[in-house]
Amino acid sequence: MQTLAIALGALVLYLVAYHTYGRFLARRIFKLDPAARVPSVEMEDGTDYVPTRKGVIFGHHFTSIAGTGPIVGPALAVIWGWVPALLWVLFGSILIGAVHDFGALVVSIRNRGQTVGDIAGRVLSKRTRLLFLSVLFLALTIVLAIFGLVIASVWDLYPQSIFPCLIQIPLAVLIGVYLHRRGINILIPSIITLGLMYLTIFYGNVGVLGVFNQMLGGEPGVIGDGIPTIAWVAILLIYSYIASVLPVWTLLQPRDFINSLQLISALGLIVIGLVVAGLIGGAPAADGERQSLEIVAPAFRMAPEGAPWIFPFLFITIACGAISGFHCLVSSGTSSKQVKCESDAQFVGYGSMLTEGFLATLVILACVAGLGLGAKGADGTLFGSAAYDARYGSWAAAGGLGAKVGAFVEGSANFLTALGLSASFAIALMGVFVASFAATTLDTACRLQRYVVQELASTFVPRETVGSAQLRLNPLKWLTNKHGATIFAIVVAGTLAYMPGKPDGVPGTGGLLLWPLFGATNQLLAGLAFLVITFWLWRRALPVWFIVIPTLFMLILPGIAMSMNVVTFVKESQWLLAVLGLATIALQLWIIFEAVAAWPRARGVLEDLSGSTESLPEGGRSC
Repeated sequence: MQTLAIALGALVLYLVAYHTYGRFLARRIFKLDPAARVPSVEMEDGTDYVPTRKGVIFGHHFTSIAGTGPIVGPALAVIWGWVPALLWVLFGSILIGAVHDFGALVVSIRNRGQTVGDIAGRVLSKRTRLLFLSVLFLALTIVLAIFGLVIASVWDLYPQSIFPCLIQIPLAVLIGVYLHRRGINILIPSIITLGLMYLTIFYGNVGVLGVFNQMLGGEPGVIGDGIPTIAWVAILLIYSYIASVLPVWTLLQPRDFINSLQLISALGLIVIGLVVAGLIGGAPAADGERQSLEIVAPAFRMAPEGAPWIFPFLFITIACGAISGFHCLVSSGTSSKQVKCESDAQFVGYGSMLTEGFLATLVILACVAGLGLGAKGADGTLFGSAAYDARYGSWAAAGGLGAKVGAFVEGSANFLTALGLSASFAIALMGVFVASFAATTLDTACRLQRYVVQELASTFVPRETVGSAQLRLNPLKWLTNKHGATIFAIVVAGTLAYMPGKPDGVPGTGGLLLWPLFGATNQLLAGLAFLVITFWLWRRALPVWFIVIPTLFMLILPGIAMSMNVVTFVKESQWLLAVLGLATIALQLWIIFEAVAAWPRARGVLEDLSGSTESLPEGGRSC
């Protein structure tokens, strides 16, 4: 009953937070106006700037920020005990993460859909823009290089998930084109598509589908017996290029809406299964007895074998479930260009983060309670605390991608089997869930990297006057084009990914080389985004008391974590990581110095508004 009470209590807490603190921010701080001019309408181009209903944009935004982050992070962090992980997810998402995502979305909407890196150049200083964009480029390069490996690994572990994920792409394109031409409601065709996906999951191990999945992914649970990792990474990066240059209505919006329905249905099944397992126990074991649902992990575990200190690394390990800097890129990169009504920003920005927090809560419960209903071990199926100990006996045992994803997949699948679903179908369903969200993050990250490359390139391309005799060719001009910028992004990421991640590793795992930097860099982005939001409010003489502590928290913690990582890198002679880590710390300190210098003279002094929606004449459209 304790597990059930936590799940229901978290759901109530998030609903209350949305209708209290979220509403306060929307009405009293950001003062959202349904009649305000928005970028999607003022700059509509049919490709990136497309006015979109809030239900559809919620689907895109949530699936893009979620990815595997709220799964992998919490699934590892419970090694320090379930109480610290749960508290950070609940209160971090409400008071920090949702404020960050919501604020970045609003500030970008008020600045014609520009990224927070571009906006930083006006609200802080011109130098800050280049520094900020450099950090964004590094972080997104790591994401692009690693997520192909993540998806390939999930497909290798759960081959049944391959065809459902692949078939989703052409079906989403058909829906997008049909919707664009006919103006039909997206809900019905998306539900039909989701039903077809579930059918292919159910029959994924039989007939032609079974042969197809096994040919590409090999045997379930066996790593390295399917298509080579490097081949998957190359295919996925090419797909990301295509997806990121297509108009958002063609693939991005319909696919993300389908995945949002998948999320709702999967969360619904997990919650119902959790309720059933909590009341009557899990599926009957071999002896016919139902296992009682109990939390089998310790509440606190301060010194797991081989694990780093809980402070600050708990707050770095759990990112997406509580707060993640990557979210500011989605808010200001794609979502702000699609919101058609300013008042929708609370639902999209604040609501999506709370939904992700609830997902992370369920992941924690799946790993600390669901896993106890039965998990595969070396000597057969393990139950209770033995199942937890087998997965979380040491940092090395829990740290691999397969172990982290597997703990969630098996634990949540146990909730579904309590409903009477077969174990194979339940595991495949959760495998599709993980792989689909990783894919949406991959191609959204590629589109975001395109924006960053274009903004960086524009810094070094001089302004040209049409007809001027001084017109010059600039070798970087091609990077200001969406195709050139995207090709550059995937070539850089592909080059990194091609390298072996370890001396004895295989090509395609190169993203692992820089992955140790990502956790702290990602959280550093959140702190820098908070700086931009804070200065935007400060220049308008709006309240900043609610954001000061989160800003300091997300600047100090990543700095401490990165400093500790650099010490470790030096001790282990990992000089590339040490140099990049020190460079990241230097960039952070430089940006903070710029902020401190600008703070006293920024109060009530508006920045240059020529690039903002606020500079447009009054009078807009009512939603």
